[in-house]
Amino acid sequence: MASKRINKELKDLQKDPPASCSAGPVADDMFHWQATIMGPADSPFAGGVFLVSIHFPPDYPFKPPKVSFRTKVFHPNINSNGSICLDILKEQWSPALTISKNVHFFITLIKYPVWKLALP
Repeated sequence: MASKRINKELKDLQKDPPASCSAGPVADDMFHWQATIMGPADSPFAGGVFLVSIHFPPDYPFKPPKVSFRTKVFHPNINSNGSICLDILKEQWSPALTISKNVHFFITLIKYPVWKLALP
């Protein structure tokens, strides 16, 4: 079931790729993807290129993928190992979420860091 869902998501991404990023399998391993996210122009990360590793569990989409930034980034929601503190990747995960939607969340996370939102 996981393979079928992952293949569908890959086809959907290829048909309608999100702006400023790309994602797909590493070599022939459909359970390991890499995403490339361009730093949004109107953010502290403008001009940056961020590599993100995505590992799908065998019971995907019922369990969230393991996602981490491979590019070092100073961000309040990303630790020094690249792990992302985002509830949709943990307890708020839903099988209705797709990698495309997750990539949009990552772009938003980079564009609007928590510390920036807290400023007046």
